[in-house]
Amino acid sequence: MAAETVADAVAAATEAAVASTADAVASASQAAAVPAGWPSVLNTAYWFIMVPMVYLAIVVLVLGLVGRLVAILRAPHQPYSLRLYPAVKSPAMAALRDTFTMPQVRKHAPAFWVFLMIYHAAFLLLILGHLDILPGLNIMPSDSKHMLGWGAVGVAVTLSALSFMFRRFRGENRRISVPADYLLLLLLLFTFLFGDFMSWSNSWGRHGFVMTKQDFAAYFDGLARFTFADPRTVLRGSHYHFVVIHVLLADLTLIVLPFTKVVHTFFALPINLLRRR
Repeated sequence: MAAETVADAVAAATEAAVASTADAVASASQAAAVPAGWPSVLNTAYWFIMVPMVYLAIVVLVLGLVGRLVAILRAPHQPYSLRLYPAVKSPAMAALRDTFTMPQVRKHAPAFWVFLMIYHAAFLLLILGHLDILPGLNIMPSDSKHMLGWGAVGVAVTLSALSFMFRRFRGENRRISVPADYLLLLLLLFTFLFGDFMSWSNSWGRHGFVMTKQDFAAYFDGLARFTFADPRTVLRGSHYHFVVIHVLLADLTLIVLPFTKVVHTFFALPINLLRRR
């Protein structure tokens, strides 16, 4: 009789424990189903990177370039001439040749010159490829999943950036390099790599990337119209964080660029024109 009483007590306790566990699970499920509220910290950070920070990066880039130009124009005149000799019949054509073919670099560092040529040509195609995403522009067919170059452009700029980085680690280049040089190269390199992930997935992956060119076109359209809408409404998919990291790195690159040596790229043509006249 005592054994039956004990067995009944154990059974009752077991049922109570099971019921309590079930109630706890149900309560947890209900709590998980309740929205965390808008905006969560992570979603706010993603939105800031994808929208306001893009505008901020462009403003910093423009103001930085204008500031550098003003500093150049206000700099005292040098006591010596920077003009190139012998004089040529067409200074404008000579300036274009100096800017885009870099004959002095080809003469003194031919291997570096090759990577420079590859990088600049691929970077131009990269810009065209991003413009192709904009609404209304169809360099590639409008229904194509491929970026311009089918992923090969990303390979070219990534390998070129790697060569520029390795070049900084040896010889005279190592002695004259400053932290800003390495920072910009790292930002460029990882910006390219995360962009490559999306481009290569669409062009060479079996299933493609979760987000398509048409989705990115909708995102760029929102930026162009200053809607400040959450990009998650058009960029749906589990790989959204890859896009956020890519945009973050691009934002940081634009912000850092005016304060590095590479800013000379924007002034190379006018400076060469002055030196040829």
